[in-house]
Amino acid sequence: QVQLVESGGGSVQAGGSLRLSCAASGRTFSSYAMGWFRQAPGKEREVVAAIDRSGGRTYYADSVKGRFTISRDNAKNAVNLQMNTLKPEDTARYYCAAAYGGGIYQKTRTYDYWGPGTQVTVSS
Repeated sequence: QVQLVESGGGSVQAGGSLRLSCAASGRTFSSYAMGWFRQAPGKEREVVAAIDRSGGRTYYADSVKGRFTISRDNAKNAVNLQMNTLKPEDTARYYCAAAYGGGIYQKTRTYDYWGPGTQVTVSS
């Protein structure tokens, strides 16, 4: 089993940056692909970025390409999301998730474990 806890959320003005971190428990972190998702009020949860278990492949939603960077450190059981040039439409609760397997995944139903989330608010 994997337990996930996000940190690093907060309030920032448009154009600013935040770095989200996700700490994972368990000895098998490197067996899991990881993803960052977000959900705004009244909207469905959507993938923001994903990374395979080795960190060699990444995926980004079109809305964040060129602004966000996902990375992982298997030695530290951590996955990060660097968010630059933030926009008001990035405002949402951000979730870290883990999916067992060697691929890279964009569907919420593929993920086995979820953190409680961290709020990101971007003001104009």
